[in-house]
Amino acid sequence: MRAVTGLWRWRHNPLRRGTDLVEAWVALVAVLALCLAVPAAGYAAGSAARQSLQRAAHAQQAGRVATTAHVLRSAPTPPSAAASSDQAAEQRFRRAVVARWTAPDGTSRTGTVTTSRGSSSPGDSFALWTDRTGRPVTAPLAQDTARAHAVLVGLTVAVLAGVAVELVRRLVMRHLRMRRYARLDRAWASVGPDWGRTGAGS
Repeated sequence: MRAVTGLWRWRHNPLRRGTDLVEAWVALVAVLALCLAVPAAGYAAGSAARQSLQRAAHAQQAGRVATTAHVLRSAPTPPSAAASSDQAAEQRFRRAVVARWTAPDGTSRTGTVTTSRGSSSPGDSFALWTDRTGRPVTAPLAQDTARAHAVLVGLTVAVLAGVAVELVRRLVMRHLRMRRYARLDRAWASVGPDWGRTGAGS
């Protein structure tokens, strides 16, 4: 609104300088970009991310099968394995166990998998995802998670676009101010030597 007011004020003002009109137009363009282009960029990025993530989620759900695994015993931990900080943090919530599950072809499989510490005792059962060959895999991407990631992408792009618009506006304004100061310095330099001289009009 200030950009529109400033543009209208400088439209027929006799004191208007060329840089004043340019500044008003730059401010107006920046406001329009923030109100129209930035939301449009965020929406477009979010929509593209949502479509891509939904395709990935559908592909994962089509290629992965949910089954039930039964804990046989705890998996032995190699004594020479030095756990990293990420592995140590994961071990506080999950534990490696030897479990048995049924593959999509109906055969019984046994192997080492990880499960929550609350379902790691022998005889416990827990949900397990496998591929079409029966190998354990991570759970497929959920639709709600895909939507949340798409919203996050859209918001991030919108914020970055807004920052870019404001940065360009500030750079243009700085350039205009430098031009104005340089013109003012030249004007003062041209009249400075005549200050106080008789008949100089000062």
